[in-house]
Amino acid sequence: MAKVIGLPKLSPTMEEGTLLEWSKSEGDAVEVDDLLAEVETDKATMEFRSFDKGVLLKILVEAGESVAPDTPVAIIGEEGEDISELLASAGSGDGKKSKSDKKSKGDEKSKDDKKAKKSKSDGKSKDDKKSTGDDEEKTEKKSSSDAKPKKAKSGERVFASPLVRRLARENDVDLAEVDGSGPRGRVIKRDLDAYLESGGSQQTSGGFERRPPRIEKASPTRKTIARRLTESKQTVPHFYLTIDLDAGALVAARSQMNASIQSRAEKNGETIEKVSFNDLVIKASALALREIPEANASWMEDGIHYHQVVDISVAVAIPEGLVTPVVRDADRKGVLAISREVKEFAARARDRKLKPEEMSGGTFSISNLGMYGVEEFAAVINPPEGALLAVGSLRDAAIVRDGVLVAGKKMKVTLSCDHRVIDGAVGARFLQALQGLLEAPLAMLL
Repeated sequence: MAKVIGLPKLSPTMEEGTLLEWSKSEGDAVEVDDLLAEVETDKATMEFRSFDKGVLLKILVEAGESVAPDTPVAIIGEEGEDISELLASAGSGDGKKSKSDKKSKGDEKSKDDKKAKKSKSDGKSKDDKKSTGDDEEKTEKKSSSDAKPKKAKSGERVFASPLVRRLARENDVDLAEVDGSGPRGRVIKRDLDAYLESGGSQQTSGGFERRPPRIEKASPTRKTIARRLTESKQTVPHFYLTIDLDAGALVAARSQMNASIQSRAEKNGETIEKVSFNDLVIKASALALREIPEANASWMEDGIHYHQVVDISVAVAIPEGLVTPVVRDADRKGVLAISREVKEFAARARDRKLKPEEMSGGTFSISNLGMYGVEEFAAVINPPEGALLAVGSLRDAAIVRDGVLVAGKKMKVTLSCDHRVIDGAVGARFLQALQGLLEAPLAMLL
């Protein structure tokens, strides 16, 4: 017997999911635990697998659409089975797009009801009604034949099919700028085609093109980033401490490590690997947290949690924003092991293959913008962690050594602290410990 399949809640915090790609097509056989689709949630790209066996009779939500959990997205049953009633109950495939869509539809229905009541209450004779009806019919036919495409006003909801929305996204088109010729100004495919053929933009009297802003729907990842960082700045009392490190010894240590790794790899016929400055900063930060455990803390509802493990969240940039995979027990791992783990995390993050548990539970964060030439910045804390280290670029600088001015390398790091758990003195002691390790890297081996 055919049944409607709803989108499952794939993570505890999932409020909506974007169907990135269907792995099955209509008419395909489906077994229990077969992959139906890939869904982007607020945490990661998750697998949507089937709990039922049968044939995928109908896909109700197109790839690229965002829907809430439990929204009907497909119908599975036996081949050739009549699903007309199920389609009607599922809204003919429209699905529950969002709360705003529901509200909009509700408002439209309310307006239609009011118009119907008003029309009914207008007392007129049967002849008048007949005459009026004839006039209205003529007017309607005339207006239908003379109908001109309508463009949605600023802020109004644009009516369009999933296909048209997908084509608009692929062509970077704001549907609010497209004249809709369908019912209620609905934008249909020929409207979009005509818009694209015309160049899709207005020109000023001077002949210069003035394109409207490109409006892109925020991904679940971007929505989560926005929500968490807003909460962080509103609820966490930040303060910042910056030190300027002498990075000469760090540069030399990295060169020696990579030379040693290359020599061993060539000797054993292995792939040549390299450790980065960021790998060394992660290791040094982990050891500094072990030395100053008061800085490895979180403000929680039941009290201050002083962590007994050192799990470092490492900020990784992806097109949708930032994700923070966690290097567990970073204080107990070697620099090369940390390097391998971070590289693997970064590759899987770009492919949206990180698991939610790999991006949660950190005790301290590191964000490095040095590779972009940023010398210094202050970052927003990632709650419930109590601190975050922002790492700037290596730069050439004049350094005084033994009373002599010499050319050297320097690097600024800024510690963002949650003042509820970390006082200025604790933050300063952590930076002192970190500075000692980065300016004398051999101390990391002790």
